[in-house]
Amino acid sequence: MPVVSLDSRSFGPTLGRPGILLIDWWAKWCSPCRIFGPVFEGMAERYPDITFARVEVNGQPELVEVMGVQVLPTLMVFRDGFLLLHHVGVLLEPMLEDVIRQALAMDMAEVRRKLAEYRASQARVRVGSHGV
Repeated sequence: MPVVSLDSRSFGPTLGRPGILLIDWWAKWCSPCRIFGPVFEGMAERYPDITFARVEVNGQPELVEVMGVQVLPTLMVFRDGFLLLHHVGVLLEPMLEDVIRQALAMDMAEVRRKLAEYRASQARVRVGSHGV
């Protein structure tokens, strides 16, 4: 699958889709971004069932701010809408391959179970702190 470009309109719907999403935050003037770009594109060809996307930061300042991108390149990896990784800097091919394999191996049922447990514990803390 080719790498897709994201903007403020396509970001939310793309993030909301099930599956794995890798987002490369980059700029044309960024030398490390030019190093990482071919690695990212090569992985997109190797993993057609995964969505590979890019955000060109100069054209999307509101997304940059909302997502907290401060250094380029930045890679974000999501699975089923959950942020799994926020990595700053260039990843070489073997490192990116490892990130993808870990994302594929993630037990999302376990992630959802742990999130539900955490939310329940936080609800108990809030209720308990109000003397109820």
